[in-house]
Amino acid sequence: MTSKVRYEGFLRTTAVHLKSQTQIETDAPPDNNGKGERFSPTDLVATALASCMFTIMGIVAERNQIDIEGCEATVEKIMASNPRRIGEIKVDIYFPEGKTYTEKDKKLLEHAAHTCPVAESLHRDCIQTITFHWH
Repeated sequence: MTSKVRYEGFLRTTAVHLKSQTQIETDAPPDNNGKGERFSPTDLVATALASCMFTIMGIVAERNQIDIEGCEATVEKIMASNPRRIGEIKVDIYFPEGKTYTEKDKKLLEHAAHTCPVAESLHRDCIQTITFHWH
């Protein structure tokens, strides 16, 4: 078992990662009757895409002696309707200034990002707009 999730009322949940006991709270967003005081479940899905991309990029980077420490990403989730769902996730990945990457490095890292497990798990109707910013 991975986690345990409890409905707290008022459109809020608490999820516990069973191995580490780390907790995450979610809240429904204001545009869906919630308070928007925490990540919404769909915010977590969008954010998980960027986290997963970095995880797989990190594995590839370590294997190939590529330094990606300090990379950052911004995530934008765009909702669609009929049915209500995530229509698009925009991820902008920024590589630290002062570090250089060969064309081979860039191809390896971009491929790793695009083929991470979360990217592969999202429905094909969910547009993934990924932009790499190489300084």
